[in-house]
Amino acid sequence: MKKVSSFFFAAALMVAATVQASNGPQATTQTVDTDKSSLEWVGKKVTGQHNGTIDLKSGSLQVNGNKVTGGSFVIDMSSIVVKDIQDAEMNGKLTGHLNSEDFFSVEKHPTATFVITNVKALKGNQAEITGDLTIKGITHAVTFPATVSVSKQGTKATAEFDIDRTKWDIRYGSGSFFEGLGDKVIYDDFTIRLNLVTNPEA
Repeated sequence: MKKVSSFFFAAALMVAATVQASNGPQATTQTVDTDKSSLEWVGKKVTGQHNGTIDLKSGSLQVNGNKVTGGSFVIDMSSIVVKDIQDAEMNGKLTGHLNSEDFFSVEKHPTATFVITNVKALKGNQAEITGDLTIKGITHAVTFPATVSVSKQGTKATAEFDIDRTKWDIRYGSGSFFEGLGDKVIYDDFTIRLNLVTNPEA
């Protein structure tokens, strides 16, 4: 009886191993290293531009083998920093304005989120990322190209893309909604530069 039980136990292990192998690599979750990751922004207007940073509060990526299959991120809107203005008073005015109802309404909406809904593999380590971006409680899908490198030591991803701020009800200074602004027009598109680093797999 013991020999029969051992036989069935060994057979079950072999079947389980075969099923796992046929399913390929098992999906894992990698946590974003918020200290090593960065998110830069560039906003342009007729008379120039401003740039700065904003912090990732948390995030994770779902990885299967050497491919990213999903992920979600929380952005700390209260961490907006202006980098190009050295004068403390002027810097404070612009930072305060970006936090106000004219722009990101940070008091009402302290975080923004991005949830990956699709990853399309391209040549080499290039990919096309699609996801739902929520700012000020408004959600729209965005798609952008990215360079992604996955390993057991973690994932590194970089991307640069533009989004139309007016889709998230950020219309201040927009020539698309207000007339007679002259050289005070602020362009609708602003640029996001993302450098993402995750921690190694546990």
